[in-house]
Amino acid sequence: MDLSKRIDRAMTRAIAQAQGTDAPAGSVPGRLAAALNYAVTPGGARIRPTICLSVALACGDDRPALSDSAAIALELIHCASLVHDDLPAFDDADFRRGKPTVHLAFSEPLAVLTGDSLIIAAFDLLARTEAADALRALQLVRLLAHHTGMPHGICAGQGWESEPKVDLRAYHRSKTAALFVAATQMGALAAGHEPEAWGELGGRIGEAFQVADDLRDALYDEGTLGKPAGQDAIHARPSAVDELGVQGAIRRLQDILGGAIASIPSCPGEGQLAQLVRVYAERMTPVAPVRV
Repeated sequence: MDLSKRIDRAMTRAIAQAQGTDAPAGSVPGRLAAALNYAVTPGGARIRPTICLSVALACGDDRPALSDSAAIALELIHCASLVHDDLPAFDDADFRRGKPTVHLAFSEPLAVLTGDSLIIAAFDLLARTEAADALRALQLVRLLAHHTGMPHGICAGQGWESEPKVDLRAYHRSKTAALFVAATQMGALAAGHEPEAWGELGGRIGEAFQVADDLRDALYDEGTLGKPAGQDAIHARPSAVDELGVQGAIRRLQDILGGAIASIPSCPGEGQLAQLVRVYAERMTPVAPVRV
């Protein structure tokens, strides 16, 4: 099955479960249930679950149902973080993926609850695994928690924005790279491989993605991004462009990507995984400034 279709099907099942579609009519809050689906669709590139499943496949993917749960749990956490990031208390964004953000479409209280519910759904999904997969599932829960919370997960990354002095690399490592490290490590673990060796690849992809995001924020317009542009400058957030300038940030991006493929651990699907990284490298690199 095409990975995008595999991810979409698994996400549909997970959201239906979180919405309580098997519950009696009128027994669940309908607007919150609708907001859960709104927050995860359209899915965008689904980069993190694609990387997770690609690593699982490269490692043999001996338990595909568990790999699916790992990939979707990761994406649910990512979507929850976007819902919360867009709130007035943080970025106060009006658009995400080309449509109104959840707090504008459903209200701010429901947006908070949507993000919270997606986080709970992620861990619930991993907890519902088959008994034969219980040990791997528990390890997946611990990995996901590590890369989501404090002191080094995406919550820590958001927390850096409230510090008077910011360590840019630590900020990027937590805010963006954490879930990419989770993607590579959880994919390997779901397929029965040791996750530690996969951390460097995830870290490199994540750091590259953040630098590329900084460049897009500085160079592109809202129509191209599908979300507000120039947010780093507006909110005085640390960024690679602010620290290094545009050309310096592009050079850093190229340096990071140059080492990513070399960091792929030996595995049966190493060649195909290297090609996937090359494709993402091409997509991530901004081709030309388009903001007017």
